[in-house]
Amino acid sequence: MISENLKAKLKTLPSAPGVYFHKNQKGEVIYVGKAAVLKNRVRQYFQNTEKDPKTEALVAEIFDTDWIVVETEMDALFLESEMIKRYMPQWNILLRDDKTVSYVRIDMNSPVPYVSTTRNPLDDGATYIGPFYAKNTILKALRILRKIFPFYEKPYDGKKTLDSDLGLTPGIEIGKTTPKDYKKNLRFLIRYLNGDREKLIVDLEKQMKAAASLGDFEEAARLRDEYFGLKGLKRKIVFSDKEFLDLSSDQALLELKQLLGLKAPPRRIEGYDISHISGSNTVASMVVFQNGASDRTAYRKFKIKSSKNDDTASMYEVIFRRLKHPEWPFPDLIILDGAVPQLSAVIHLLESARIPVIGRNKSGDHTRNADVNVIIPVRQFDGSYIYKSQLYSNDSHLAKLIARIDEESHRFAITYHRQLRSKQLLGR
Repeated sequence: MISENLKAKLKTLPSAPGVYFHKNQKGEVIYVGKAAVLKNRVRQYFQNTEKDPKTEALVAEIFDTDWIVVETEMDALFLESEMIKRYMPQWNILLRDDKTVSYVRIDMNSPVPYVSTTRNPLDDGATYIGPFYAKNTILKALRILRKIFPFYEKPYDGKKTLDSDLGLTPGIEIGKTTPKDYKKNLRFLIRYLNGDREKLIVDLEKQMKAAASLGDFEEAARLRDEYFGLKGLKRKIVFSDKEFLDLSSDQALLELKQLLGLKAPPRRIEGYDISHISGSNTVASMVVFQNGASDRTAYRKFKIKSSKNDDTASMYEVIFRRLKHPEWPFPDLIILDGAVPQLSAVIHLLESARIPVIGRNKSGDHTRNADVNVIIPVRQFDGSYIYKSQLYSNDSHLAKLIARIDEESHRFAITYHRQLRSKQLLGR
C-alpha cells in the first residue's frame, strides 16, 4: 500500500527520459533504474499487474521515489551506471542478471583498435569502461556515438566495407585518415564514455577554432561535426550539484562528518594510491568525488620523481605536489590508500593546509566487498598524533563510499602504471 504522498508525487512524473531512485522508509536508495519515459516506467512498479517474487519484494520496500531528467535515453544509461556505482543499492544487486552487465573494451595498444563489449573484463592492458547494466542500451548508445566518433567493430583487415561508405569507420582502409589520428579520435570516445563530457565539448571547441586559425579547414570541419554532435547529446540535470539528494540526507557523507567532527559533510573528497612493480614506473593517482559521485574530469596522475620503491615517500611527494596546485579546488577530505606510515608522512603537510585526512588499511584487498578499516589521525595537546583504527562492515554506508573511492584510486593508478610499462617495453 503506497502512501498518499507518494501517489501525489507519482502524478508529477515527467514524460521524459531519466534515472529514478527508489528509497525505503529510512531514505536509503534501494534501487536505481533508467527509463526512456519516466512517467510510464516508474508507475509500472505500483500497478496491479503480475510481478516476479523479487520485484514484488522490492515494491513492498519502496517508500519514496526521486528522479533526474536527462535529454536522451543514452544519457540515462550513463547516469544510471554512475549512480549504481555510487550507491550500490541492495536491490540492484539482488535483481541483477550478470548476462546483462557489460563493459566497453578498447585495446589502445593495438595498431588499429576496435570497440567491442564484454561481460568479463580481463587484465590484458586494454581499456574497459563500465559496468553498464543493460547490454542492449549500451549497444544502442555505441551505435549513436559511432556516427560522431567513427570506429571499427571488428579487428582491422584493411578491407573496404559498407560501413566505410556510410562513414561509420574512420576510413583508414580508403586513405581517409591514419591510425594515429584514429587513436586520437578514440580517446575522445573514451573520455565521453568515462563521463568527461562537459570538458570534452569545451576542448573540441578550442581545437576546432585552433585548426581553423591555422587554415586546416578539413580538420576544423571534422571537429565541428563532433562538437555539434556532442552538444546534441549533452545531459541536462534539473537538480543542483549533479545530485538528486539533499547533501544533509546522504548517510555516508553524514557519517564521515560525524566520525571526523567536521562542520559539514565533505562535498569534495580526494583519494590517493601508489602503483609500481619493484620500484619501476612508480606512479600516483588522485581521484575526485563530488557529493559522493566520481568526477572524472578532475582526476590527476603523477609520475613519482623521488624514491621509486618507497610507498611512504611516494605518498609524501604526491601530496606535496598536489598542494602546489591551488587552481584545483582543495578537498574537504583526503583518503589515502595506506595506514599509519602513509598518514604520518603527510599529516603535517595537510595540517598546514587545514585538510583532514584518513587512511584505509586493507592488506591488499581493494574490492568494495571488503570490510573497511579506517585509520584516523588524532592530534594531541603537544602537537603529536596518535592513530585510531575503526572497522566498518562492508554493508555500511560509510564503508561502501570509502571502498568505492579506494577501488577507483587503485584502478586509476594501476592503469597509468600499465600504460607506462607498456611504453617502456615497446621502447617508446
